[in-house]
Amino acid sequence: MTTQWLAIAGVWCGLGTMLAGQSAPVTSTGAPPVAVRGVELDRLVAVVNEDVILESDVDEERRLVAFQPFRDTSTTQTRTQVIERLIDRSLILQQAQLQPDDEISDKQVEEQLNTLRKEIPLCEVYHCETEAGWARFVTAQGFTMPELIRRWRERMEVLRFIEVRFKSGIEVGDDEIHMYYVKTLLPQYAARKAAAPKEETIAKRIQEILLQQQVGNLLGDWLKSLRAQGTVRTIEPGEAAP
Repeated sequence: MTTQWLAIAGVWCGLGTMLAGQSAPVTSTGAPPVAVRGVELDRLVAVVNEDVILESDVDEERRLVAFQPFRDTSTTQTRTQVIERLIDRSLILQQAQLQPDDEISDKQVEEQLNTLRKEIPLCEVYHCETEAGWARFVTAQGFTMPELIRRWRERMEVLRFIEVRFKSGIEVGDDEIHMYYVKTLLPQYAARKAAAPKEETIAKRIQEILLQQQVGNLLGDWLKSLRAQGTVRTIEPGEAAP
């Protein structure tokens, strides 16, 4: 399963922008958030059927990009694009819950994160091969280890659902893998002045990335259908929450 959510990927409570002293919004756990008087609380940015997306989710999603070593760094996604990706992820997770599968184990999450430690270029600076270095890197991105594990498990759930539903019949040739390695990965590593892994060692990972790109077209049409069937609403700054 790929470590990158490219196509859509490739998911979150508040009642608008509120200040301490006003009615406290209820979090997804059912408890009001803790806040200091005069400090802005988390703001609701979207409602996806019965799920909510908060400003903190948008911030967290942006920070999570640091854990995607093979992402396209030539463009930066806007806040609106990040919100749209979170909406899509919420829709997918809702559908996945209707088709229950075996829970992704802690061991599976740990295995993917251990692989990431070897592939993230910036990890060389933090010496992520050690537990202390990996912990420093995770903290530097604004995550605790339990938060990272929770979010990565969700991403794995999303990707597993997409692969089962859409990937059948799609093939990626060796020439496509080589072109991606030469034209996308090598320039990224060169820009960071980091040694790129050999093509044969990451060919399978590249294949998964390219599969996700092809799946994206099928997935996009399916998500449009889900949006039309359900209730999806984004909340603009200053707009009253529903």
